[in-house]
Amino acid sequence: MFRILTTLAVVTAVVVTAILLTDAREDASRGSGAEARAGGMSAVGPDSHRLSTAADGRVTLVEFLDFECEACRAMFPTVERLREQYRDRVTFVVRYFPIPSHFNSERAARAVEAAAQQGRFEQMYQRMFETQAAWGEQRVALDGVFRGFAAELGLEMAAFDAAYDNPATAARVRADFDDGLALGVQGTPTFFVNDTRITTNSYPDLAAALDTALG
Repeated sequence: MFRILTTLAVVTAVVVTAILLTDAREDASRGSGAEARAGGMSAVGPDSHRLSTAADGRVTLVEFLDFECEACRAMFPTVERLREQYRDRVTFVVRYFPIPSHFNSERAARAVEAAAQQGRFEQMYQRMFETQAAWGEQRVALDGVFRGFAAELGLEMAAFDAAYDNPATAARVRADFDDGLALGVQGTPTFFVNDTRITTNSYPDLAAALDTALG
């Protein structure tokens, strides 16, 4: 009986080990594929929102952001300063990356996307950061607050409401988020210059990266 039990234990161990190794190889294969896809991706999507577009299109700055992120709000004046300095030479692109732990960040992104469908992306983008201190870090849904912003901007409200509640709008926000994950974005704000991620977010470092790309 002892020998039988020992033999069964050895066989079981071998089988379990084989399964674990197979799973590990499959996981590694999936991880390698994701890295390969991310490495070949552009940080700019086909429908990404542009704050401004340079005529020659040589240099692009992309920001993945969360409208409820305090660090993104802190960077907002820096981005505006960069836009002023490089407005004729650099294309500035914004992509959504709502952090799941921020209760209203996805709603804010949907409100901005709904405004974009009426040609008011930049105005709603700016309004979110200008007012973030009043609405951020709350644990209740603030749909009415964002609807109020739309009314203040003079948007057609029936169209805004329909876009805000449309699953396609949420899918558009999620698509940016998923692209960010594939590109290795782990937090906000995250910047790319011509598809190269910039590891620091200071004005001198971003300006230096732009100057280098501009040659």
